[in-house]
Amino acid sequence: MPDRIPLLIDTDPGVDDAWALLMAFASPAHRLLGLTVTAGNVGLDHTVRNALKLCEVAGVELPVFPGCPVPLVHPAEDAAYVHGRDGFGDTGYLPPARRAEAEHAALAMIRLSRAHPGLLLVCLGPLTNLALALRLDPGLPARIGRLVVMGGAVTGQGNTSVSAEFNIAFDPEAAHVVFEAFESFDLVDWEAVLRHGLPHDEVERWFGEAGPKAAFYAAISRRTREWSEDRRGQLWHCADGLAMLAALEPEAVTGWARRPVAVETGGRLARGTTIVDWGNRSGRPARARILEGVDPARFHHWLRLALA
Repeated sequence: MPDRIPLLIDTDPGVDDAWALLMAFASPAHRLLGLTVTAGNVGLDHTVRNALKLCEVAGVELPVFPGCPVPLVHPAEDAAYVHGRDGFGDTGYLPPARRAEAEHAALAMIRLSRAHPGLLLVCLGPLTNLALALRLDPGLPARIGRLVVMGGAVTGQGNTSVSAEFNIAFDPEAAHVVFEAFESFDLVDWEAVLRHGLPHDEVERWFGEAGPKAAFYAAISRRTREWSEDRRGQLWHCADGLAMLAALEPEAVTGWARRPVAVETGGRLARGTTIVDWGNRSGRPARARILEGVDPARFHHWLRLALA
């Protein structure tokens, strides 16, 4: 399909990243150019290895570009307590046979945006790689057709601190750089994720009905699902999957709200918080298009397609 949309994904796999990547692998309308990888859910060595392993399990040949091992300025804690020390549930999977590319993720972003102007860029983890690319090449946003970011908590109902979401809180300075550089971007925040939970028993049924990819995903996600069920009840939340749905099938989105968004980079209580100007009082440009909802049937369709 020569008219497929070029797609580049920046990611920190991570269990929910893995399901989102499987969704992208399954899309006939998109041509995936590669995966740029950052630290986040766990350290960079693990996230790169997980990206390579997932490609191997899915039978997909893609370049994987290692990126930033730490945030731009301040150190941050990872989410190994949710995803496992290796990010994939500590299942002890066999190492991937293929190695990552030598090119840095930020440089790959710049090069691929020049080779494929108008590409779709989906960021599923902390925004460190993209912020670095922007500092190296301030003209980058003009070559990105659409930027979709999974991050933030738009009314302060965070999942890392009281008010901050993990991806933004891991590297608030990077998020600030990105949000100020792009004239327009799509934001899929944690609170939207909470509105689109998945019943644990239904997810278990999906795993049982599908094949080898589903079996691999069921294994690497088991620890995370048990953690989620213990703390959040009967619904599991696939944050990166929701962002990937909005990226792959914009028609599945039932509403957007365009507002100015800023990132708190200081503060004793609110570092990493996404501050949304809901009343348009600041006079700042409304660059963020915030996801309000999606069609649940389409979301479930894509999640199941990814496992098939």
